[in-house]
Amino acid sequence: MDQEKLISFSKGNILALIIAGIGIVLVFLGLIQIFQNSSKNSGLVFEEDKEETSSEIVVDIQGAVIKPGVYTLKSNSRMVDVLSKAGGLSEDADRDWVEKNLNLAKKAQDGVKIYIPRVGEEILSNSSGSSVSESGSGGPVININLASKSELETLSGVGPVTAEKIINGRPYGDTGELLSKKIVGVSVFEKIKDYIAAN
Repeated sequence: MDQEKLISFSKGNILALIIAGIGIVLVFLGLIQIFQNSSKNSGLVFEEDKEETSSEIVVDIQGAVIKPGVYTLKSNSRMVDVLSKAGGLSEDADRDWVEKNLNLAKKAQDGVKIYIPRVGEEILSNSSGSSVSESGSGGPVININLASKSELETLSGVGPVTAEKIINGRPYGDTGELLSKKIVGVSVFEKIKDYIAAN
């Protein structure tokens, strides 16, 4: 009888040890799974952060290029990248003008319009040789006394009607006359004041 109790007690202990062993293995596997999931999640967060920091710019290039149009490029693109995206200069491009006026190493600005003239094409000019020059911030500056209607329309908040009003209000002694002559409102003027000149 005692021997039977001893065998039954031993079987119970072995069974308990097996169950405990299985439990330990399951806990260990669970911890490994949690660790792997947290590693994967941290990798995903890193990828999301990376995507948030990357940005794009949109540039309009027209005139004597092979594929004129509006292109989306990386934010650190240069003017040479814009030209490349447009397929390069067409055969009738004024290469002399490009060499003198277009800095291919300059960073391209979001929302800028680039026009490449053809050989023999007349371009409205001011003291710097163009109706469009560069501002201190690197963006284009348009001479409101000389710019064409299409050039004026590249300004933020200026559509065909306002561009026509600007042309009809010429000449301007300074850019502030856009307000005093009631050509544009204060909100539009605030948007464009750094990108216009009246020399």
